[in-house]
Amino acid sequence: MAWLPADFAHPLTVPVLDGYHLRPIRESDVDIDYPAVMASREALWARYGEAWGWPPETMTYEQDRADLARHEREIAAHESFNYALLDLAETELLGCVYIDPPEKQGADAEVSWWVVTDRSGTALAAALDELVPRWIDRVWPFERPRFVGIDLTWPEWLALPDA
Repeated sequence: MAWLPADFAHPLTVPVLDGYHLRPIRESDVDIDYPAVMASREALWARYGEAWGWPPETMTYEQDRADLARHEREIAAHESFNYALLDLAETELLGCVYIDPPEKQGADAEVSWWVVTDRSGTALAAALDELVPRWIDRVWPFERPRFVGIDLTWPEWLALPDA
């Protein structure tokens, strides 16, 4: 069974808040992704480290570029999706939204997101928190999406049986 319907077209741009939007991440975003990830590395590791081993403390620019290239290929193949949270001019990456096929039983998609540390607790972070579940419900063809970090903690997610 396919994860997504064959005719599903993923959104290319999603407004978040005046001056900010989501769009599929690209390898060419490395110049804005790498500084955003590394400046927020401690918070990202606290969230994703145990589950994904990401982002490693020693991640290089070239490793990030390779990771973004992989994401870009996966998006093109509809295997998984990584949306970058960007300013209007796309000169600053402020976070990401991940939409993945389930690794654990009980869901048909697993969704998580983050904002850079210096935007945590801001109107932008609140807008993203409000948008993502509504967007997934209205646009994506899932019946049982799981919002990891919202519906359950990452340790609870890790304890679930594999899909």
